[in-house]
Amino acid sequence: MTFSLETGPADARDRLILAHGAGASIESPFFASIMDLLAARNIATTGFEFAYMAARRTGRSKRPPPKAEALTAEYRDAVRSLTKNRKKPSKPVIGGKSLGGRVASLIADELYAAGEISGLVCLGYPFHPPHLPEKLRTAHLETLECPTLIIQGERDPFGSRAEVEALPLSKNIKLVWMNDGDHDFGPRGRSGFTRKGNLAQAADAVAAFVSSLPQPR
Repeated sequence: MTFSLETGPADARDRLILAHGAGASIESPFFASIMDLLAARNIATTGFEFAYMAARRTGRSKRPPPKAEALTAEYRDAVRSLTKNRKKPSKPVIGGKSLGGRVASLIADELYAAGEISGLVCLGYPFHPPHLPEKLRTAHLETLECPTLIIQGERDPFGSRAEVEALPLSKNIKLVWMNDGDHDFGPRGRSGFTRKGNLAQAADAVAAFVSSLPQPR
């Protein structure tokens, strides 16, 4: 596994593994804020980078990210690497920001059926490319069995509230909406809402969801 960061209590009951979005690392303001907020809610979180992002960090490459499907093996390996040395049984929740959440969603049912994870959290899921609502990335979300939380900005260009609520998504997916939020949950100034408030609300929703999932004793 490449570069990673850990936050939260080492002995926490609840563990979360998160991957970054397509263009921003795990040290981006959004990612750092979410990890800090989850730590304050007693969730142990590991943020990790895919190899392409780690290569950007060292200046070796500035190529665009691979397709989500090409990153699934790397995510699967990260989950197994992070859980194999735990002293007590661990069934983490996996997920990520945008691309990271999409990659996690592609392997979620496989790992859930195998008893390796307990759930999935997507922060700003890319339901479609901006301005291309007909190019949906949701076929696998229609039959998803893994308990899933998707937190989405109401006016996210990758899938607004009006667009997403019209989709035939699995009953195992819970949607939580960030007030007037964009892809990073930021509202417009005149909305009366704040990015700080939306991020705190997102962390509350993740904490409630993760703590509701059964864990091995």
